[in-house]
Amino acid sequence: MADGTMWLRLLAGTLTTIAFLPQLIRTWQTKSTKDISLGMFLIFTGGVLLWLIYGVLISSLPVMFANGLTFLLASAILVLKIRYG
Repeated sequence: MADGTMWLRLLAGTLTTIAFLPQLIRTWQTKSTKDISLGMFLIFTGGVLLWLIYGVLISSLPVMFANGLTFLLASAILVLKIRYG
């Protein structure tokens, strides 16, 4: 879409994606993941990966950007959960 909503979609994707940063930083600093659900993060990370694939298939920069970054952040939290959990 070239109608100006791309910036809105990019901003929305960016804000919902960076919402994971405080959790990732806190988990990294405390090395505690006891309150993070492994099942939830496995399902969530899988869902985000599917959204990323969808974004690639429809060639949508906002969908690819937001879900690519979210996948990286969620995967990092998932790795820390497995490592420290």
